[in-house]
Amino acid sequence: MATTYKVLGQANPAATTNTDIYTVPSGTSAVISTIVVCNQTTSAATFNIAVRVAGASITAAAYIAYQVTVGASDSTALTLGITMAATDVLTVQASTSTLSFTVFGSQIS
Repeated sequence: MATTYKVLGQANPAATTNTDIYTVPSGTSAVISTIVVCNQTTSAATFNIAVRVAGASITAAAYIAYQVTVGASDSTALTLGITMAATDVLTVQASTSTLSFTVFGSQIS
């Protein structure tokens, strides 16, 4: 098994739009070590993060963060160690278009 450590995804989604930031490739598993959310404006904003098993629709059970506030001109780092199987999807949403997301982790194939 080969493990590759890397930036798994980056996104600056439109406001209130669910955006798939990372999908685990077929024949691969992944561990998401850290998700950084950066607020690039002078007003507080909120975000959601969901893990969709096998790409299923978002349900209440899929959320790992919901309506979490990021202060003005601030960043939040979530170090979680999320394990994901092939075709699982990490989806993000922001209250404004001034939040960006970066996902760090490893792919195992």
